[in-house]
Amino acid sequence: MKGIFIVLEGPDGSGKSTVIKHIRKYLEDRGIDVVETREPGGTAIGESIRRILLDNRNKTMLPETEALLLAAARGQHVKEKILPAIESGKVVLCDRFVLSSLAYQGVGRDLGIEEVRIINDFAIKGIRPDLTLFFDVEPETTLHRKTQDKGGDRLETEGIEFHRKVYDGYLKIIRDCTERIVVIDATRTKKEVISQSIESIENFIKGRLL
Repeated sequence: MKGIFIVLEGPDGSGKSTVIKHIRKYLEDRGIDVVETREPGGTAIGESIRRILLDNRNKTMLPETEALLLAAARGQHVKEKILPAIESGKVVLCDRFVLSSLAYQGVGRDLGIEEVRIINDFAIKGIRPDLTLFFDVEPETTLHRKTQDKGGDRLETEGIEFHRKVYDGYLKIIRDCTERIVVIDATRTKKEVISQSIESIENFIKGRLL
């Protein structure tokens, strides 16, 4: 089987990080070689950038700085980890990719979708997800999930107005997108969300094999 690049997207607290581990186990139990990774991060350099981006002490970070740091981490991630895994025939499961930047920085930070797309196109050199799962849930719910215990990181504590803009941005981008995106109802039970996610991936892989 050729390598497959699968991305999980959605608001903070939508359940991506939990579901991705269940997807990985499901695929590995079927003898599929899987690489699980995340953004920002995935590499030593990317994880260092992640710490800067999410640090609550960096409240004065400019939106442009934020967007460029994310694109830089993504470029490193693609070249060092994602592309080699795909080329070796593995399934890559990635928590967030370019769609996040378009929604968070392009819309949420008012930098413009196309402007953010341009700097990311430079960074990723043509790599696109084969399949994206978007975990659809209102930001009011997700923010509570993420901040009730630990208070949240720099982005999570931006407030409901920002996260509503991001969520609306996601929906707009998905409506206009030509890439393969499956919307997952993340308001359902954990078991149902996992089942729907795995079924979507199964259907995609079967389609690739036909």
